Amino acid sequence: MVRRCHRWSHIRAGPSRDQAVSAPAIMSSQSEQILEMDDDEDDREFSTSIVFDFFDQAEKTFKNLDKALEEENFEQLSALGHFLKGSSATLGLTKVKDSCEKIQHLGAHQDETGTKDEPDHKKALKQIKTIVAQAKTEFAAAETLLRRFFGPNAPAAADEDEEERS
Repeated sequence: MVRRCHRWSHIRAGPSRDQAVSAPAIMSSQSEQILEMDDDEDDREFSTSIVFDFFDQAEKTFKNLDKALEEENFEQLSALGHFLKGSSATLGLTKVKDSCEKIQHLGAHQDETGTKDEPDHKKALKQIKTIVAQAKTEFAAAETLLRRFFGPNAPAAADEDEEERS
């Protein structure tokens, strides 16, 4: 169990081994719990499905966040931040979770920490826009790491494209 967690938490992202950078975007306790649910460590069918479903869900949520930003829909921004915060926390994607929590608070007319009111809507929108961009970057880094980890178990991109056309 510890070995599996160790492998996941030390995945490197980068174009080559020489250029690899550490990306501590994944918390070990959540990732280990998900991996423990797999019946077969080599197959990883259960954890693979959870992770790749999250990828789809996150992409759709980011598109909805962009739309809510355009519409200056604070209620929707808060709800989407809350939703993605929970999903990313389930997988242990702490950086994404933390950014989404800030979006949730700012969308609820609070400061990033949720401890005091933020009455300046323009300021809040500017902060949300910055944090959404940051969350997308953090998500992309985590996605790269997880795709590398799941490797041959990952659904083929061609299969995903064909499902979307159906």
